[in-house]
Amino acid sequence: MLKVISLNVNGIRASVRKGLIQWLIEENPDFICIQELKAQRKDLGNEILEFRSKDGSYLKSTIFCAERPGYSGVGIYSKQKPTSITAGIGVKEFDDEGRVLKIDFDNHLKNFPLFSIVSLYLPSGSASESRQASKFRFLKSFKSTLKNWEMENSKTGREFLLCGDLNIAHTNLDLKNWKNNQKNSGFLPAERSWLTETLFNAGWKDIFRVLEPKKEQFTWWSQRGRAREKNVGWRIDYQIATANLAISAASAKVAETPILSDHAPLIINFRA
Repeated sequence: MLKVISLNVNGIRASVRKGLIQWLIEENPDFICIQELKAQRKDLGNEILEFRSKDGSYLKSTIFCAERPGYSGVGIYSKQKPTSITAGIGVKEFDDEGRVLKIDFDNHLKNFPLFSIVSLYLPSGSASESRQASKFRFLKSFKSTLKNWEMENSKTGREFLLCGDLNIAHTNLDLKNWKNNQKNSGFLPAERSWLTETLFNAGWKDIFRVLEPKKEQFTWWSQRGRAREKNVGWRIDYQIATANLAISAASAKVAETPILSDHAPLIINFRA
């Protein structure tokens, strides 16, 4: 099995203090995609940048930090050394915020000799109209990147796995109070349509929803109003795969404990 964990840590140092590394050691994943690092590499000790899992192998990090300290940033831990690394999408506005990191592996997975995994942290538009406008600009720019990956998948058979916080709930099943959020960032019709048209109509698969088509399960809760205690949440964290990789997905789980941030880890096991 290939085990992949994705988690918005909402500050990796804070999440480590809550037990992140110890939990990951026990979970023993093959890949970990993390978002919202809120740190520069120089601020992180070696015990965070790499650690030994319980099977004896080392998980080593590749990280892409935002230019602004204490903001955004994404990373991927892997047991094998990547064949190549791509940080960003070639658009300075968003690459300065450290939002997209792709690492490629050639001849690492038996069933998928060409494999790429991506850690994503899409902008939130909830703070202001200007941030929502930035979010829409990102979605437009990222569409071109996705098209390039789709072409590579078609031509070479390379499989892609996109992991991260998209800051968009797709359907009514993906948030508790959907009726009251239709005009709010994260559930706007244009955002939801982007997911449908750009990703899912193009053949990408939302692994959790493929395996759990009717399950109400959330991955993020506001830190106000005891939202997590009441389970008033949103499912905005995804693992989205190209079609052949998606077929190999065996199980999906949102780990509700331990609480490592305001998000919960999404764990997918693949037959690979």
